[in-house]
Amino acid sequence: MYLIPIAWLYVALMMGIAEANHSNGTVLGGLLTFVLYGLGPVALVLYLMGSPARRRAIKAREVAELAAYQAQQKLPPNSEAAQAAPLGLTQPDAGSHTPRDAAPPVGEKP
Repeated sequence: MYLIPIAWLYVALMMGIAEANHSNGTVLGGLLTFVLYGLGPVALVLYLMGSPARRRAIKAREVAELAAYQAQQKLPPNSEAAQAAPLGLTQPDAGSHTPRDAAPPVGEKP
């Protein structure tokens, strides 16, 4: 998988060296050639190619967290409460007090 990016970095490095050694070229031009033709595109392509693997890892971590939560709560594996609880869809206040409005209704003073 990494053979093509390594080869492209080699080609970009040779382009940068040729730019730096040319009679009208500069070392800064060689560095910019290597970064803009080599490091930048290769980093972008490798990042984009790695996104499916990152997505699978996130999904596997969520499944593991759900399984751990279900084991902790001893809920049936496919129950609706087990699916909703890790997502924060349960009742936030289990106390017996009535919740208070955060802001008074429009037109009324507190």
